[in-house]
Amino acid sequence: MKRAKALTIAGSDSGGGAGIQADLKTFQELKVFGMSAITAITAQNTLGVHGVYPMSLEAIEQQLDAIGLDMGTDAVKTGMLFNSEIIELVVSKIKQYRWRQVVVDPVMIAKGGSALLQQEAVFAMKKYLLPVAAVITPNIPEAEELTGLKIKSLAERKLAAEALFELGAKNVIIKGGHATDDNLADLLFDGKDFVELYSKRISTKNTHGTGCTFAAAVAACLAKGQTMEDAFQIAKEFVYCAIQKDLHIGSGHGPTNHWAYQEQQNRTVRS
Repeated sequence: MKRAKALTIAGSDSGGGAGIQADLKTFQELKVFGMSAITAITAQNTLGVHGVYPMSLEAIEQQLDAIGLDMGTDAVKTGMLFNSEIIELVVSKIKQYRWRQVVVDPVMIAKGGSALLQQEAVFAMKKYLLPVAAVITPNIPEAEELTGLKIKSLAERKLAAEALFELGAKNVIIKGGHATDDNLADLLFDGKDFVELYSKRISTKNTHGTGCTFAAAVAACLAKGQTMEDAFQIAKEFVYCAIQKDLHIGSGHGPTNHWAYQEQQNRTVRS
């Protein structure tokens, strides 16, 4: 039986809450075989990022070739790519191996405020990475950075989604967790229609890795052949459960609970 596979191309989080660690946990929980290509090693915990150490281009290329030449993948999720040289290399490999279901999480700033993407790399992301993206999944600050727009309302979120679509992404998801108004809707735009998903704000500081986890859940669903709208809905529910049943680890921005979604599904089946 064919097993769905997903590849994360991202940074490593020594604290285990974000990056490839969060992605692989999410893939596993959604019953997708996970693989990784590490772009950088970070020293971080719930209190912040204490060091960022990019991998060499040769090391990244060999990791991607190792997957592309042997195992292949049904979906790709990109996370922290750090600089323009890494972005251009990753895009060249995506094209070489004809990987289609590419989920771009435009990781720019860590929860504690540390920059995870060099400023010059923003241009490379827009020029090279967005045109190969099946979907891009920015939060509101990331969408503002990529589009140059100020986003204060749902209507402005829709304008930003249209602008990102014009840059080449086939679908755009703008997450609403950073909204300053009461409208926390996550927004999906496919170039024609908008889909809005709502949830209540959960009062917790333990949200480290939510962006990585959301994008990884989308990638896992696409790897299994589900539609973009279904992937959007499942990812939304996966992250909501992960935040709602947080783990209370560390004294800063703690990690979310990656097994909460499956526990909820199991309870639903038993009832």
